[in-house]
Amino acid sequence: MTYLEGLGKNAVAAGRILALKSTEKKNAALEAMAEALIKSTETILEKNKLDVINAVNAGISGAFIDRLTLNEKRIESMARGLTDAAELEDPIGKLIETIKRPNGLVIDKIRVPLGVVGMIYEARPNVTSDAAGLCLKTGNPVILRGGSRAFNSNKAVADVMRSALEGTGFPIDCIQLVEDTDRKTAVELMRMNKYLNAVSYTHLRAHETS
Repeated sequence: MTYLEGLGKNAVAAGRILALKSTEKKNAALEAMAEALIKSTETILEKNKLDVINAVNAGISGAFIDRLTLNEKRIESMARGLTDAAELEDPIGKLIETIKRPNGLVIDKIRVPLGVVGMIYEARPNVTSDAAGLCLKTGNPVILRGGSRAFNSNKAVADVMRSALEGTGFPIDCIQLVEDTDRKTAVELMRMNKYLNAVSYTHLRAHETS
């Protein structure tokens, strides 16, 4: 079994538990994740500083550095994104349509989780928390694959959220980060149809995948 297949297997197992969680429990988990981000601001900023320094030393500047850089205000915004997700209406379990067949059989269409979601994105550390929060709210485990330039930041954010889940009764593998940032892992992740039910892909610039 490859590294990515291991993540996929873990995500599928976590998804079976996550899909059964109530709205109240999912909201509580999101609030716990938001609180943990705020409490871990100093640690996250230290890791983010490493990414910024590495990017600058690599000759990268301008808008890319701005997207990559975190500060207290941006981390507060990331935490607020999680609490905002908690306040959203939960789509899972909602009745979409009822069909009554001529033989009297009644068929209900009800919203259910998609399954395991793969997220491939560029050097925006805030996407790590945004994607994880929205996926958890909708009952979907997520495998995150961010750009290599933001690896330290993404790992710090993901680790904080996973740790927060430990005290909520949720499997920590509801949120997983691909720690191999080689370009080929993005392609391999997109091909994992045995484990992934949906993939979101943001175009990566060449200097973000090196």
